[in-house]
Amino acid sequence: MQTNSPRTIQSSAPVVAIVGATGAVGVELIRCLESRGFPVGSLKLLASARSAGKALPFLGKDVTVEELTERSFEGVDVALFSAGATLSRRHAPHALGAGAIMVDNSSAFRMDPDVPLVVPEVNGDMISRHNGIVANPNCVAAITTVALAPLHKAHPIRRLRLTTYQAASGAGAAAMEELRESTAAHLRGESFEPTVLPHPYAFNLFSHNADVDPESGYNGEEEKVVAETRRIMGVDDLPIGITCIRVPVLRAHAMAISVELDQVVTPEDARALLADAPGLRLVDDRAANHFPMPSEASGQDDVLVGRIRVDTADPSGRTLAMFIAGDQLLKGAALNAVQIAELLLKR
Repeated sequence: MQTNSPRTIQSSAPVVAIVGATGAVGVELIRCLESRGFPVGSLKLLASARSAGKALPFLGKDVTVEELTERSFEGVDVALFSAGATLSRRHAPHALGAGAIMVDNSSAFRMDPDVPLVVPEVNGDMISRHNGIVANPNCVAAITTVALAPLHKAHPIRRLRLTTYQAASGAGAAAMEELRESTAAHLRGESFEPTVLPHPYAFNLFSHNADVDPESGYNGEEEKVVAETRRIMGVDDLPIGITCIRVPVLRAHAMAISVELDQVVTPEDARALLADAPGLRLVDDRAANHFPMPSEASGQDDVLVGRIRVDTADPSGRTLAMFIAGDQLLKGAALNAVQIAELLLKR
C-alpha cells in the first residue's frame, strides 16, 4: 500500500497513537515511549470497545483508552499498531488518510515491496523509502538479525541454521497467563486443560503453534522468519534452515545459531565484532559457563550474544556457532517500533 508521496513527522512533539494499547505489546510500547524520552506531544490509546474506558499510566498521569474507530487517527502524527494483521489492514487507509505515519507490528505489510521492513541497527537506512507505512519485523527475525548484522557486514553470510526457543509472550498476554496458571496447577498436583495453546505448557516444550504446511512440513512461524530475515539482511536467496519451538519462558526468546561465513573467522574476531555492535551485549564467559539466558534478557533492551565457537560440523572452518537471547516484547516488538519512530522523527 502506498500513499501519493513520502511523508515526514512535522511536529517536534508529535501526537502518538497506540493501537492495541491494552495488549502485552501495547503496554510495552507505552513504557518504551516513556523510558526513552520520546517527545510525545499527546498520547492516544486505542483498543476494542470492551477495553474502552480503562486507564493506563503514562508520565505519571492516567490516559483513558478509547475505542478504535475509523476516525481515531484525526490529528495523529504517528500510529504504532499492535493489534493483528486484520485490524492493521482494515485501519491502514484510515491512518494514512488522516496523515499519520503507521508503524505496524503485525505481519500485514512485512513482505509488501512498497513497505520497508526495518530493524534500525541493521537496515535503518531503509526508513527513507517509506510511503506512510513502516513494518516492524517478526520477533525472531528482529532479534536474530541484530546479532547477525555485524558479522554479515564484515564477512558475508553464506548459510544460516537456527533453532528457536520462543517464549509465551509471542502468543500474547493470554498465553503468558496460561503458562503461569498451568505451572501453578502442576506444582499443586492438579490437572490443567490448556485453552490458549494446543499442548500442555508447564514443564513442557513443543513445536511452535503456527499452522504447519502439509507439503513442506514447516510451520508459518518458520516461513515468516526465513522470508523476513532474508529481506532485512538484503540477501533474497540466503539458505536458511530453521526449527521453531515454544518453551515455558514468559517473555524472552533464545536462538541457537550456526552461521557460515565467506571465510574463516575466529571466535575471537567474531567476539570483537559483536562486542562493539549497537543493540548487543556480549555474554560469553566460558570459565563460568555463563552465556545468554532468557532470565537475564527479560526486561533488557540489548540482545545478549555468546557461546561463540567454531561449528565442528563444517570441516572448512567457516561456520561459527553462537547462542542469543532477547526480550520478545522489547527488541522483538515494542522497542523496535519505538526506535523506528525515533528514526522517523529525525528525517
